[in-house]
Amino acid sequence: MQRNHHGDYMVQLTQLWSMNSYLVREDDGLTLIDSGMSGAAPAILAAARELGAPIVRIVLTHAHIDHVGSLDALAAALPEATVVIGAREARFMAGDMTLDPDEPQAKLAGGFPKVVTRPGRLLSDGDMVGSLWAVAAPGHTPGQMAFFDTRDGTLIAGDSFQTLGGVAVAGVMRPLFPLPAMATWHLPTALRTARRLRALGPSRMGVGHGRVLESPEAAMDAAIAEAEARASRMVTSGS
Repeated sequence: MQRNHHGDYMVQLTQLWSMNSYLVREDDGLTLIDSGMSGAAPAILAAARELGAPIVRIVLTHAHIDHVGSLDALAAALPEATVVIGAREARFMAGDMTLDPDEPQAKLAGGFPKVVTRPGRLLSDGDMVGSLWAVAAPGHTPGQMAFFDTRDGTLIAGDSFQTLGGVAVAGVMRPLFPLPAMATWHLPTALRTARRLRALGPSRMGVGHGRVLESPEAAMDAAIAEAEARASRMVTSGS
């Protein structure tokens, strides 16, 4: 598993060249954001040992298999760590695939495995997890959360954006790495989320798939403009 340090607090962990998890240093230990696919647990635990701090929280952006695949293994290895996920997204992790009446009734996309581990904390928009501000980020999935580090402006966006194969808003296809777009639930909602995350003015952005962007505003603006054009074409064509 590849490791890259970004700023004073964040380490990017990349599994199989395409799937990212993050370790964020806090005063009481490390917050792990996303668990990766099945099999990632040993390398994540090794990275924490190398950093010399315990993983005290396992925080999940959303419940797709490439983000929760190693959750059960990590929870078993770290029984004192608190598992944290957005309240809306937790239902998918428990096997409830229903949509709420006020949500767009688009078909869910991507793999949502049922996991054994139950979260110890459920998040709402605006909650704090250590130094991280939880930001509701629906679109890729109905209950995705992004996390904004209030210390240095780092945004961990989940799959709201991708940078692998080119920077794009969730739902906009990148032929060199199409999986995030193929697994996106509702592009118009993802576009609203992208605008909200851009308005935070992040100093850097980490995503589920691809490299971390420093000073990402211009790249985010270009991706949002492309998504707006695509959404407009969808409305015009009636698709």
